[in-house]
Amino acid sequence: MEHALSHFFSWFGMPSVGLPAVFISAFVSATLLPVGSEPILFGYTALNPDLYWVAIFVAAVGNTLGGMFDWWLGLIARRSMKSVGEPKNERLKDWLEAWGPKILLLSWLPGLGDPLCLAAGWLKLAWQPCIIYMFIGKLLRYLTLTWLLTLVPDSFWHQLGHWLHLI
Repeated sequence: MEHALSHFFSWFGMPSVGLPAVFISAFVSATLLPVGSEPILFGYTALNPDLYWVAIFVAAVGNTLGGMFDWWLGLIARRSMKSVGEPKNERLKDWLEAWGPKILLLSWLPGLGDPLCLAAGWLKLAWQPCIIYMFIGKLLRYLTLTWLLTLVPDSFWHQLGHWLHLI
């Protein structure tokens, strides 16, 4: 598995070891780029089980800061595109404003989370509650997914590595 992760990191020009790789992958995956950070986090925790909780926390912080980057882009877009005006779908806007920052508990959802963070910035939702709800949602996601991946037997990962010609 170490060789596969090293190859992946070098392909993207990322640090190949340590928590910086976990942080960067989590940050990038929270932006609008279609990159997943779970394989990197799982690989890191599999290689360093003693740093399981630290890695989860670092990934959640990186992913939250990436979400806040999206929030900031939404805010900048609103300020720079005044001619666009308010969204035409009043029902959707009312729904987002009614839920407020709590909706960012769902910012971990693939395909929906990034636009929610952008919308929160566009609607000028206060950043302090946004970052708190975002962090809670993303932390629960990483805890759940990493725990589920630990339930998969090692023999499966070895077979997958051979099948993908990584091992």
